[in-house]
Amino acid sequence: MALVRPESRAQELEFVHRSCGTAGYRPSVVSTSLPHLAATGCGHLLLPFVPVRERLRDAVESAFSCHFDLFIEFTGLISWCKGASIGWHSDDNKPYLRQRAFTDVVIYTADNSNTHCVDEVTEGERLTLTLWFTRDSAYDEDPKLLSFLSQTSLNYEPVHQSSYIPLPASDIMYWFAYDHSGFDIRCARVHILGFSFHTSIDEDNKSVAPAEDDPIELLGKPVRLGRGDDVFDKVFANGLHALQVVQFYYWKAPELSAKRKQTSGGSGTVCCPVSQSRGTKLPLPCNHGLEQTIFGSHKNVEIDFEWSDFELAVSMWENYSEELQRKLLTFLPYWLSSEAIFIVSSCSPQVCTEGN
Repeated sequence: MALVRPESRAQELEFVHRSCGTAGYRPSVVSTSLPHLAATGCGHLLLPFVPVRERLRDAVESAFSCHFDLFIEFTGLISWCKGASIGWHSDDNKPYLRQRAFTDVVIYTADNSNTHCVDEVTEGERLTLTLWFTRDSAYDEDPKLLSFLSQTSLNYEPVHQSSYIPLPASDIMYWFAYDHSGFDIRCARVHILGFSFHTSIDEDNKSVAPAEDDPIELLGKPVRLGRGDDVFDKVFANGLHALQVVQFYYWKAPELSAKRKQTSGGSGTVCCPVSQSRGTKLPLPCNHGLEQTIFGSHKNVEIDFEWSDFELAVSMWENYSEELQRKLLTFLPYWLSSEAIFIVSSCSPQVCTEGN
């Protein structure tokens, strides 16, 4: 879609979704909403959405001759997976949705003059950027987002790197139910790219016995990442932190590979065998077959994996997150004073124009 160009912007939004998405509002749907990002320590990841929201609202107002009359009620990334579908409906078909006036990705009115459906997805993952618009300011999404951001981001202190480390939501929000089975979305997103979660503490430390009652809770604690017979040395704050880095690596893999080819040398002791004391694989209840049925397999991703590339990706992710956090703190006072989220004129072209 032209309004989400360039391709790098779409890839960035895809990275956000695959890093942060939770079980959606319908079966076989994964969703990433802006309030969810703000509430889980990822408020800085709202920034890639800002220019896209502006362009889409301008396009809707122009198409329906309602300039300066619309508020954004909802912004989200929604992926429709195998088995997902919706019957014929209009987007204001419930009493609590009567405020909706317009929607996209194909722009149309949200009332019953435009009923539509979603055919069942039979394979793959159909990712959409969805916005709903309203004429009623009481349903404006921005004040709610700003309330979240003011409670979290304004407490940020530059000396604390943890400011951009994601904070997992309730474990149940990551459970993808399918028929009578299911899996944890964080586990699946990591597994299908060839990685696994490991304990953060060396095997010879006797205090690390994993919780036997609910292994999924271990994803809220420090973890390491493994691949094949190797375990990466770095300890991540939680499973969501590790997932973000994995997804960032796959987003930037071509760039990382090119940098490696321009330099010589490897990563030294970046990884270590699982058989040595670097943490055992977490006993997570995952349905690997179902994960691949829904999300695919890393074997279908043409990546020349190198641990040295992954090590560089960790550093690049930290720089990327820190820069977005810095920009968020710069923009937030302007947004709060206007009670709206918009492109700040003095901002960097990396955030506020079509280029990266």
